[in-house]
Amino acid sequence: MDITPLVGTDRQVIQSYSGGTFKISGRSYNGPVIVYPGHVESWTATLPVTVDMFMPLIYAGLDVILFGSGKSFAPLPPVFRKALKDKGLSVEAMDTGAACRTYNVLMAEGRRVAAALTPV
Repeated sequence: MDITPLVGTDRQVIQSYSGGTFKISGRSYNGPVIVYPGHVESWTATLPVTVDMFMPLIYAGLDVILFGSGKSFAPLPPVFRKALKDKGLSVEAMDTGAACRTYNVLMAEGRRVAAALTPV
């Protein structure tokens, strides 16, 4: 069963993720990525993440940023979340699979969303 949402061809849809690779709108990406509705970019993220790693997202005018923490959920510490909030970023952490699925739904609804994803 195909669960890919119906969206315009100019939108980036996350199709799959495994083995350190993401397939997004027909293209493969190795390593961490940031997926915006209109484009994808490599992300120089390592675990544990730092506030500075999220700075490329600060001026993107997003409602929410989904952080995919890998195979398992890794919550962002409250101090870290506050520092991001103080910079105007609303970041929701979840495992990478959940972040991919949630991004697709929110993007298909027309929300201003990005997914900052670490590989599984």
